[in-house]
Amino acid sequence: MIIFEKLRYKNFLSTGNKQIEIDLNNASATLVVGSNGAGKSTMLDALSFGLFGKPHRNINKTQLVNSINNKATEVEVEFKIGPNNFRVSRGIKPTRFEVYQNGKLLNQESHSRDYQKILENNILKLNHKSFHQVVVLGSSNFVPFMQLPSHQRRTVIEDLLDIGVFTTMNTLVKERSAKLKQQIIKTQSDIRICEESIRLQKKHIKQLQQIDLNQATKNQKKIDELESEKELLIKRNEEIHDNYTEKEPYLSGDIKAVSTKEKTVSSELRENEFTVKGLIKKDKFLADNEVCPTCSQAIDSEFAASERSKLKEESDKYLKEISKLGVIKNELVRELKEIKEKHSLLTSTLSDIRINDSSIANIDAQVKRLSSVEETQSIDTTKAERELSTQNENFKELSKTSTGQTSIKAYIDAIFELLKDTGIKTKVIRQYLPVMNKLINQYLQILDFFVSFTLDESFNETIKSRYRDEFSYASFSEGEKQRIDLALLFSWRQVARMKNSANTNLLMLDETFDSSLDAEGVDNLLKILYTLKKDTNVFIISHKQDMLDGKFPAKLTFSKQNNFSYCTSS
Repeated sequence: MIIFEKLRYKNFLSTGNKQIEIDLNNASATLVVGSNGAGKSTMLDALSFGLFGKPHRNINKTQLVNSINNKATEVEVEFKIGPNNFRVSRGIKPTRFEVYQNGKLLNQESHSRDYQKILENNILKLNHKSFHQVVVLGSSNFVPFMQLPSHQRRTVIEDLLDIGVFTTMNTLVKERSAKLKQQIIKTQSDIRICEESIRLQKKHIKQLQQIDLNQATKNQKKIDELESEKELLIKRNEEIHDNYTEKEPYLSGDIKAVSTKEKTVSSELRENEFTVKGLIKKDKFLADNEVCPTCSQAIDSEFAASERSKLKEESDKYLKEISKLGVIKNELVRELKEIKEKHSLLTSTLSDIRINDSSIANIDAQVKRLSSVEETQSIDTTKAERELSTQNENFKELSKTSTGQTSIKAYIDAIFELLKDTGIKTKVIRQYLPVMNKLINQYLQILDFFVSFTLDESFNETIKSRYRDEFSYASFSEGEKQRIDLALLFSWRQVARMKNSANTNLLMLDETFDSSLDAEGVDNLLKILYTLKKDTNVFIISHKQDMLDGKFPAKLTFSKQNNFSYCTSS
């Protein structure tokens, strides 16, 4: 479990040269209040920047430096994992990134990106996205779990269940499989060469056995035939080499070009699909609301109809583009497959050069032997038979190697199937899904939202009302979505605690009480907070000081003096 203890920052956003220090492990619940722009949410950006090198909100790194002092930005985060104490220190102007364990600086020889991976994978064991699903729920640049794409939802769950190691193993197995495949191709090529050498050697021995003292003329004729065969093999090698040299660069270029186009089209397709979802959401809002839930003003029906017409027109335009891009993508995938098959076929011809070279070497050896035979000398096949025996032994070894490689390949392929998303990870997720769904529904009931909420193995939701009507997350009001987001946040924390993966003492609610929750929802959320474990430290950032004062054991008040943020505790 990660116990966050201290957060310090200065010259960070609106904070000046006077350092702000926040005790993250002081009270079970702390109310954070202050006027707009006083710097309440800055503590979230500082914590996120300290741990992951990027803020909580969508702010450029250069904008994090206090615009008045314009230098010496510093953020430090102290936390404890088991018996080890850690301190992460980052700075801008000058740039600094240091990780200390028990007061000792960890090796910094790696590139800063690799250093960040060490912090996330080996120490924190959670990434920026998982951190914000388990620790932070806020209105500012927060993407709730249900609004994440399916692959990002899966990444979050894998981090929670601590099964991301299977993805790493899968990558290693892929690399091992590709390397073994090349070894198998080489071994098969060597076997073919060895078989051809044995055939030629047997043929040569048979020829030697048929030669007698009166066969000098026949020998010369055989030499001529061998030389002709050699010339044909040399010519064939030149043709193969020229053909490969001519075509390979173009095929490689085509593979790269078509692959780039396919990735570009896929990216455009995803962007258009995301845009259509946003347009549908806006149209749904206008269709379902006659009064603006934010400002409580009536929405003019003619304005709504006009806007919906525009949204439909724009949506139809994107849908046509999606259909067009889908056709283009399928064509590019087909074209890429054909080019790769041509490239593979072209590459396979190179092994023929090796076989031909082996045949040429055997021909040269035969020509040399035939040329050295004297008319009065009897032919001794002992040396040729020894060479044949050696070649037979080589063939046995190669066959044994091939059999072993094939067995290993089958084993690796089986492991690869187990490590795929549909393998071990799905079985682990399948075991935890009932627990997850049970926890989510328990929290929804506490929040007085009585629906049946179920996530499937692909993390798509099925939501049913008391009357068994089916809904999706997008069909609910912002207040109802907020309750679902809260239920998921607390459920993921429970799962993380059970697995002890992304388990932490820290929970931060940024303006959660100020957003779409009604009074009853606020009371129910307080009930959940009061039942949290004693080792949980909750920070509630809110504008509703009058309503929440006295409900929590500690309070931080942010204020601005001379354009700089200050923090006082009580």
